[in-house]
Amino acid sequence: MTHMASRTKHTGDGPSQRQLRVAELIRRTLADALMQGAVHDPELNRMSITVGEVRTSNDLKIATAYVLPLGGKNRQEAIEALARNKHELRRAIGKAVKLKFTPDLRFVIDETFDQMEESRRLFAQEAVRRDVEAGAGSEDPEE
Repeated sequence: MTHMASRTKHTGDGPSQRQLRVAELIRRTLADALMQGAVHDPELNRMSITVGEVRTSNDLKIATAYVLPLGGKNRQEAIEALARNKHELRRAIGKAVKLKFTPDLRFVIDETFDQMEESRRLFAQEAVRRDVEAGAGSEDPEE
């Protein structure tokens, strides 16, 4: 009996497989709804918003969507428009993702794009590129 319980209960630090599956379904549903202009808000429909990731709470009652408007501009306006249309987006998720409860939606700016851009900038610097190339050669056991 203990063995069976350990298989059904998630005890790790990271998200469970179910959380990951539900989060990805929510991400796809949000992205599709935004791309197709399924929300009846002209201001939101004028924006092109990328849904980079969705994370859910352990009980699947809260879903946090990490979003970024095209070009990274008008971030606050995008968050406000999404929050204003949260109920309509939840309804779309409820239809697409069959759960006992449709999660409450939260929207935050996806900072990973900024972090990737900063990493690219750093790796483009001559001194960093020289150090990386020198380090890559010294780790090769064949040499």
